[in-house]
Amino acid sequence: MKKISVVVPVYNEQENIKDFLNRTKKVLEKIKLDHEILFILDPSTDKSQAILLDEAKNDKKIKLIILSRRFGQPAATIAGINFVSGDRCVIIDCDLQDPPELILDMNEKIDQGYEVVLARRRSRKGETLIKRLITKVGYKIIEKISDIKIPRDTGDFRMISEKIIKNLRKFKEPNAFLRGLVAYIGFNQTFVDYDRQERFDGKSKYNKYFGSLKIGFNGIFGFSSKPLFLMSMIGIIFAFISFLIGGYYIFIKIIDPSITPGLSSTVLFITFFSGLNLIGLGILGEYIGRIYDEVKNRPNYIIDKKINFDE
Repeated sequence: MKKISVVVPVYNEQENIKDFLNRTKKVLEKIKLDHEILFILDPSTDKSQAILLDEAKNDKKIKLIILSRRFGQPAATIAGINFVSGDRCVIIDCDLQDPPELILDMNEKIDQGYEVVLARRRSRKGETLIKRLITKVGYKIIEKISDIKIPRDTGDFRMISEKIIKNLRKFKEPNAFLRGLVAYIGFNQTFVDYDRQERFDGKSKYNKYFGSLKIGFNGIFGFSSKPLFLMSMIGIIFAFISFLIGGYYIFIKIIDPSITPGLSSTVLFITFFSGLNLIGLGILGEYIGRIYDEVKNRPNYIIDKKINFDE
């Protein structure tokens, strides 16, 4: 019998867990497939763990993985994918910004033969102007630079088939960018459009200034080497410009030896090229940092406890 797994990374979501479960269970009952709801808990400072343990005690279809410390949402999501037992899997947050009811439409698309069904956002309620701007610019940059096509206006909310699940388990990247990995795997993919809601309750644990930026960096540096090529080209261009400027000053000095180049222009050139060098070193550092993480070969997460699993 076919089975659907729901993967839910959790951190400090005590206000939303029960409402999320109520809505999700109603949806899964309509699908009429065997199912499991797998929560992956980054150790929380609120009552999230106690609530989940209680829910898992009363319903064996609710499974729980408790990580040894906070590894972050990407690692928690990958942990969930590694332990699902269904032939199709939904990745969704429990803050109810992404409606569980959309799982019905996603499941129909999987039944039609698609391997990936992406939830594409028509609108984003409750997001700050800065976050929307960073997201919009970030997607455009990733689209232009990335070696693979990563769909715009999509997050981790998606349904994937057994074929995608098996291929995702092959990746051991420490800076996993799920959207990029699924796009890299390929196969037949489609979309369902929806309007993203505000958080149902509680405060977001997502850094509104740097969260999107960090994810964007994973998308850019994890799936393209073009920034390195771009910095090389910029270096060549400005070296040529510097050569022309040097030739200009030599020409001026020959014409009139009494003329001394201005101090302000010298300071301007020094500071500009110093900033350019630092940007280049920063880009290089992003790649080296990822190589360093790969070489260490540490596990992406460590599990403390597993609840309702058949060992």
